Amino acid sequence: MELRDYIRILQKSWMLIVALTLVAVAAASVFSILQTPTFSSTSRVFVSTQSSGTTSDLVQGASFTVARVKTYSGIAVTPLVLLPVIETLRLDQTSAELAENITVSAPLDTSIIDIAVTDADPRRAADIANAVSESLAVGVQEIEQRDKVTGAPSVKLTRVQVASVPSAPVAPNVPLNIALGAIVGLALGIGIAVLRETLDTRIRSQRDVEQTTDLPIIGGIVFDPKATERPLIVHADPRSPRAESFRTLRTNLQYLDVERVDRAFVVTSSIGSEGKSTTSANLAISLADAGARVLLVDADLRKPRVADYMNIEGGVGLTDVLVGRAEIEDVIQPWGRGQLFVLPAGHIPPNPSELLGSSRMAQIIEQFNATFDVVIFDCPPLLPVTDAAILAKSVGGAILIVAAGRTQKNQLKGAIAALDKVGAPISGVVMTMLPTKGPDAYGYGHYGQYGYGHTYGDVGPAPDVVAPNYSRRSRSKA
Repeated sequence: MELRDYIRILQKSWMLIVALTLVAVAAASVFSILQTPTFSSTSRVFVSTQSSGTTSDLVQGASFTVARVKTYSGIAVTPLVLLPVIETLRLDQTSAELAENITVSAPLDTSIIDIAVTDADPRRAADIANAVSESLAVGVQEIEQRDKVTGAPSVKLTRVQVASVPSAPVAPNVPLNIALGAIVGLALGIGIAVLRETLDTRIRSQRDVEQTTDLPIIGGIVFDPKATERPLIVHADPRSPRAESFRTLRTNLQYLDVERVDRAFVVTSSIGSEGKSTTSANLAISLADAGARVLLVDADLRKPRVADYMNIEGGVGLTDVLVGRAEIEDVIQPWGRGQLFVLPAGHIPPNPSELLGSSRMAQIIEQFNATFDVVIFDCPPLLPVTDAAILAKSVGGAILIVAAGRTQKNQLKGAIAALDKVGAPISGVVMTMLPTKGPDAYGYGHYGQYGYGHTYGDVGPAPDVVAPNYSRRSRSKA
């Protein structure tokens, strides 16, 4: 992923990241409050040797003490030293338990031993540190050899720093705990956000489509929560941004398959509920508003929707023509004031794929192309059934609908593979249900930068001077 991908993830999941950070900070605060404060006090002991005073003896003595300091540091936490401390201070602890609260260290290349004691009672911490240093001095004199002549100890431990009573606890370190909690929560939030984005295979933006396929994106339809209430937005609210999206798509169609004489398209998707039927209907209306003679065919012979959307009689339609029960001119119904005509699906047959792939259907497609400027076939999704792939091969062009936030990347690949398998050309991709807010927000004029046409803003229908001219007479001259 690129830097902009991570920025988009942060923008998209900022609430999750902030929530986890606050939870971690709260947990660190509660942990600090519930933790018993502990205090630390340190005493310091100097190790020296008895010598005759010559230079050679002084050098040897210094080297000896430095070498012995590490040994004495280990002795400081043994029962030899700690049992007298427990007896003197009357501590209710064993030597092993007391040793857990004592830290003995020696600065490198020195003859100094630091004895640090942590305890919940600050005065007791100081008393233990001083007692350990005194007991260590006594214990070392007992185990070290004495001078053969004078009988004096060869090594002497002198306390050079008395442990004082600490005024502030060393733990819990509340600022440090809160800072660490914030860092952990922030890292956890970012990690979960990135992992969720990595595992999420849904297509959410144009860039996801571009990473999946090289097909051109010819339009984007913004999400409308009231789409079920007003599916024909171009007719119901022609000045809305969503209606403008369909007019932009209409304009972009003139750049598709310019070498094709027939302007017929199959509108399909990979799975259901991606908005293909509403896209087909609104596109057909916008084409008719631009002056084209348009036929909208409901070729979804399994779950037809066009008749309901267009509010027409759908009892007789395409299936009746295919089986010879009706003539085309008897079942095609005009719609609206323009030159839009609708052919409903008719009765649902038991063999939709066979009917759509029949020679009779090929003849009907030729008849449609000869009569109308643009023919839009609303077809079922590609992955569940093969109807759309079969019809797209005969029609010669397919428009693939991809719903943002719903369609999986592998589903889009599967739909493309289904069309490629039968040799059906794909004219382009139309994204639907695009969000209008957030990091993946879409502006309906966005696709104009790719040279597919112009956008006009929220000012009603596009001017006629830029509307695509689909008249068959104009194409024949060209």
